[in-house]
Amino acid sequence: MITFRHFLTSLVAVFLALAVGIVLGGGPLSDVTSSDPAPAAVTEDGSADPAAVYADGFAGAVGPALTSGKLAERGVAVVTAPGVNEETLTALAEQVSAAGGSITGRFSLTDAMVAPEQKSLVDTLGSQLMTQQGKEIAADATTYDRIGQLLGIAIATTAAEGDAPSAKQKAVIDSLLGADLVGFDGTVARRAPLVLLVLGSEPAADGGDAILAALATGLSRAAAGVVVAGTVADGGEGQVGRLRAEPVSAQVATVDGIDTAAGRVTTVLTLARAMDTDGGAFGASGADGPAPLG
Repeated sequence: MITFRHFLTSLVAVFLALAVGIVLGGGPLSDVTSSDPAPAAVTEDGSADPAAVYADGFAGAVGPALTSGKLAERGVAVVTAPGVNEETLTALAEQVSAAGGSITGRFSLTDAMVAPEQKSLVDTLGSQLMTQQGKEIAADATTYDRIGQLLGIAIATTAAEGDAPSAKQKAVIDSLLGADLVGFDGTVARRAPLVLLVLGSEPAADGGDAILAALATGLSRAAAGVVVAGTVADGGEGQVGRLRAEPVSAQVATVDGIDTAAGRVTTVLTLARAMDTDGGAFGASGADGPAPLG
């Protein structure tokens, strides 16, 4: 007997797949890059693909019902990699807010943070800050794992309701800002239990994937839950796909498809799941399905 839950799971799987152009012979979104807004799916004659338009509209219509209250009383710290699309990020933030979550701040990783040639700067500052923070930082952390955890303790917490950072933790942000490793406007008034790491353009140099994985590892040491999200193009063999092959994928959840309405709904559902469950691969190329519905 088919239950309503099974029906809903199947229905959502269909519209998520449609939204990223992987059924009905579609696939125009597979060429989308993470630095450009996602174009509307088109047919061979250049007109909008009705299936893709319907899927996007359907995701937008049912999304509020699926995500309503999922992030109630939950703070989300947004960390962005260089090259993130601002239009997509705004739509994603609106989805988080609509689900009852509150964005506690946006922290932008600079080019210097993710450039392999700046490792000496990152290592030196990380060592200094580790000394100041004491036992909060894992002794076995590598350069980028350590700087990720330092950023994490300043903006995130394992407390479900969030908490206020100490003066010592606030000093971490000041140091990262001063070294031009992180961009942030404002004051960290509250640390969030959830961290959403949004990917931008592809790493410009060899070693970029390792840096990303280490930063995500560090953030996961400090937060209750971490979700790494990228576009449809980031799945498969893209950044998200490659991250899923790393050990850190057991600690952080991943989503590819934030450049679609369905992908943004998936991101919210994955953030809610991350509060008490580690790992998970969702989205257009997610091995665990298009979205967590359990």
